[in-house]
Amino acid sequence: MTSAPNTTAVQGRPKTLAEVKVWMKEKLAARVHPLNLLDPDEGPTLIDSLTGLDGANWAKVWLDAGQAAQQQAEALREAGDTASAAKFYMKASGLYFLGRFPCPNHPDKLRSAELERETYVAASQSWESPVSKVTIPFAGRQDEGQQVVFYYRRPLGIKHPPVVIMWGGVDAWKEQMTAACNAFLAKGIATIALDNAGTGESPVKGVIDAERQFLAVMEWAESQPDLTSERVALLGRSFGGYWATKLALTVPDRIAAAVNWGGGAHHMFQPEWVEASRYPDSYLMELVETRCRMLGANNDAEYIEGFRRLSLLDQGLLDNPSAPLLLVNGKQDRQCPIEDIFLLTEHGTPKSVRFFPGGHMGNTPKTLPSIVDWVVDQLRMRASK
Repeated sequence: MTSAPNTTAVQGRPKTLAEVKVWMKEKLAARVHPLNLLDPDEGPTLIDSLTGLDGANWAKVWLDAGQAAQQQAEALREAGDTASAAKFYMKASGLYFLGRFPCPNHPDKLRSAELERETYVAASQSWESPVSKVTIPFAGRQDEGQQVVFYYRRPLGIKHPPVVIMWGGVDAWKEQMTAACNAFLAKGIATIALDNAGTGESPVKGVIDAERQFLAVMEWAESQPDLTSERVALLGRSFGGYWATKLALTVPDRIAAAVNWGGGAHHMFQPEWVEASRYPDSYLMELVETRCRMLGANNDAEYIEGFRRLSLLDQGLLDNPSAPLLLVNGKQDRQCPIEDIFLLTEHGTPKSVRFFPGGHMGNTPKTLPSIVDWVVDQLRMRASK
């Protein structure tokens, strides 16, 4: 069995405001998450205008800019210029995303999250494959929600497309799944994007059996007469890759293909890695606060225990038969140890693996296309049987 990950050489403090501004401008120039939707010309000025990292000062910059863009979108829509209106709605949604980033732990950030969803759906109505917002019942427990909300999109001209269900991690929600959805739609595959457990509009926290919400969506897809969905495909991004892996190991007969893109399995949830990954350079701010909100943890002890419970090794699942499973990550990830990929390959059904250069998720121009091609191949093989 592989040894525990190396947890040395870890940045031991949060970034300062000055460091945050430098980090954001670097990500903006590279056009990568979470700055990929920010206007490259306006972005530096907005970043420089930040006066604090607390919820109120952080959200104000992005709320003000988002509301200005939303007002432009609404004026253009009233004038009948729906195409231009869609661009400004999407601009507003991206600004509101930053306003609630990485999680809505302040009333102003929560308002940003609400406006992000509103403007995102409005923007999509001019797309070739617009978003249909779907709400289905969910049998939540007493302290949980009673519905699951997701975005459904269909490729044009295909009567019975296969479907991929996808979700993000702790800070990338269903509104950040656009690029992946577009890539699959271009291949003739319908898409369902929902929020990871404990994030966005999810009805459950990231508890040990939170896969219940994904199973509810799978059941909905399987019941649609205009989808080829006897077996769906799954894509879990970042922390969400954990749940894609768990589903591949627990309901393999219902899954044609699953992708864990940057998620953990066991080592990620151990106390030593929890400590080592508090302030990774790859993350902007408030990673611990965001993970705690996802878990429903109120203090550090609950955070550590909530993570510990998620270990798939300790749950006895790693030797289960698996649906076809692709494991993807960056070779220098400091948020999720790549040793979890090695561990998964040492148990159960053989898996496919693809490492990319760089840190968390291995984001390169080839990463998403490689994932999409692998899923498409798996769906085609399934259809030919």
